[in-house]
Amino acid sequence: MGDFLTAPSQEAQRKDRLTGIALMCAALAIFSVLDASAKWASQFMHPLQSVWARYAVSVVLVTIVLNPLTRPGVMTTRAPMLQAVRSLMLLLSTVLNFLALQYLQLAEVMTIMFATPLLIALISGPFLGEWPGPRRLIAIAVGFLGVLVVMRPGAGGLHPAAFLSAAGVLCYAFYNLTTRKLARFDSSETTMVYSGVAGVVLMTPVMFVLWTTPASPLVWAVMLLMGACGAFGHWLIIGAHRRAPAAVLAPFIYTQLIWMLILGWLIFGQWPDRWTLGGGLVVVASGLYLLYRERVQGVASNQAV
Repeated sequence: MGDFLTAPSQEAQRKDRLTGIALMCAALAIFSVLDASAKWASQFMHPLQSVWARYAVSVVLVTIVLNPLTRPGVMTTRAPMLQAVRSLMLLLSTVLNFLALQYLQLAEVMTIMFATPLLIALISGPFLGEWPGPRRLIAIAVGFLGVLVVMRPGAGGLHPAAFLSAAGVLCYAFYNLTTRKLARFDSSETTMVYSGVAGVVLMTPVMFVLWTTPASPLVWAVMLLMGACGAFGHWLIIGAHRRAPAAVLAPFIYTQLIWMLILGWLIFGQWPDRWTLGGGLVVVASGLYLLYRERVQGVASNQAV
């Protein structure tokens, strides 16, 4: 009787996890389209205008679904300062990423961004009290060597804009850590609303100086596409995490590199050199090993309990 009752539950759990993985992969494909759109739009407008478009359109779309009428209390936060810091880190990461995309290939930017899990593991100790062990420290060091292979500082490597991307990684790591802290206080819907509002509030004054009126309907369409991709992508990620644990979803982050390679080749005719591909493989392998170690430690903790 017990087996009969648990079997459907296990099957439902398996389907939820598969659905979560599919949603995560779809979100990453959409974020790749967002970055490709931002790179394409940089031919016609300042990257900060692309940032503003990404936030402004996203806020309009999110507000239609998440507002005080449809979700009473969605604007109420128990950690306003933490929300402000998180929103600022996401905005700075987006700004630095869009600035770097003017000069770097999509795959180059994404490979550098893949250092985020390494940096999170490194700074989780002082920030969250989650200190990495010696094996993870070695994996982190190897991963950062992979990033150096990609960037090749002082050796005629990437454009200096690579350092903008590296700074964006730092901001994005703190964004992820503050997101984890905020989960203890606010709902994901509240956090999503504040992320967009902060971007619009901070970027709109800049548009009075940098605004360039799009010269064609296609440019307008790409501006709308960036905002839609931002809103829809984050909505899919929220749905993915509701259906599957973060440890199950995390390895699929690296599928974004595939989309970046494809879009970079199709839209811009660009293909990364052997240094970028080699360094990228090192970074991805290090990140996957860190995820593996976290899963092993999680299993050991559960068994101990």
